[in-house]
Amino acid sequence: MSLDKSLKKGGGLARARNVLTRAERLAVLQEDDRWKPEQGVFNLPKTKFRRLAPGQSGPKRVEKS
Repeated sequence: MSLDKSLKKGGGLARARNVLTRAERLAVLQEDDRWKPEQGVFNLPKTKFRRLAPGQSGPKRVEKS
């Protein structure tokens, strides 16, 4: 007898999430100098979602001197 696929234990989240948490959004905005802690956490500007498979790293950013 086979086990139904809905009952199998998965290895966690298999696909990339399409929504960032507030902490992740704040980190992205701070990297781009679009948000400072004095501004608060409400009415945040929109952020571009970076589609990455779990375990991959994003594009390398060049630091400005």
